[in-house]
Amino acid sequence: MPASLPPGLPIVPDGNDDGRAGDGGGPFPMSEDEFEAAVGDALDRIPPELAKTMNNVAVFIEDDYTPQPGEDPDTVLLGLYEGVPLTERDSWWDAGSLPDRITIYRQPILELCTSREDVVEEVTVTVVHEIAHHFGISDARLHELGWG
Repeated sequence: MPASLPPGLPIVPDGNDDGRAGDGGGPFPMSEDEFEAAVGDALDRIPPELAKTMNNVAVFIEDDYTPQPGEDPDTVLLGLYEGVPLTERDSWWDAGSLPDRITIYRQPILELCTSREDVVEEVTVTVVHEIAHHFGISDARLHELGWG
């Protein structure tokens, strides 16, 4: 896949020899319902004490990221956090602010993966990565922690 992967995204796994995803053979075949279940499972893995501290954030699944004006048209994202991190919220923030938005992009993840287990792992890493941004953790720090 010709794309510019932003820093902090997982490395594309080695392909296999059976012509499936990961070696240019197309995305790993997984239904939208199965993918949604994988995202739900990843969210369920968030420790309850951490989940309780998340505030005004919604999680969405979309097929693919559409690069914004000025971005490289080949930009590929697995997930995106949009909002105000908890570490940057002041007392004014609660007054009518829209929820933060975490979007998980299905197609790019399926393009990287060669098995259901790969998809589940990639979804988990992506969900944790984006939730970490909600808590104000930078891409650089996520790299240091192994969640880049």
